[in-house]
Amino acid sequence: QVQLVESGGGLVQAGGSLRLSCAASGRTFSSNGEAWFRQAPGKEREFVAGINWNGGTYYAASVKGRFTISRDNAKNTVNLQMNSLKPEDTAVYYCAAGYKGISTSSDLYDYWGQGTQVTVSS
Repeated sequence: QVQLVESGGGLVQAGGSLRLSCAASGRTFSSNGEAWFRQAPGKEREFVAGINWNGGTYYAASVKGRFTISRDNAKNTVNLQMNSLKPEDTAVYYCAAGYKGISTSSDLYDYWGQGTQVTVSS
């Protein structure tokens, strides 16, 4: 019922910034929580950041202080501002939705985008 499309990925050098966006159709983001996960080649999907229905946020320790998740209710988008990027941030980043709160467990989210590649060079 919900379709998600990520954008904003690309190549950036270490220390640089990218802003990812997740656009939703089918329903608004405002009534649920959303999250960003990432997956590097050969590894399992990893929680990055989440945002609750009222704007509360939670971050993985590895990105706290560098990444900021936010929501634009009018545009039905969730954004991930990524600053001070490191090579270990390289992964495909996925937007997830459909869980009413914030969870670090990917199994609790019903909807996923196709992902956007983020590559950080040294």
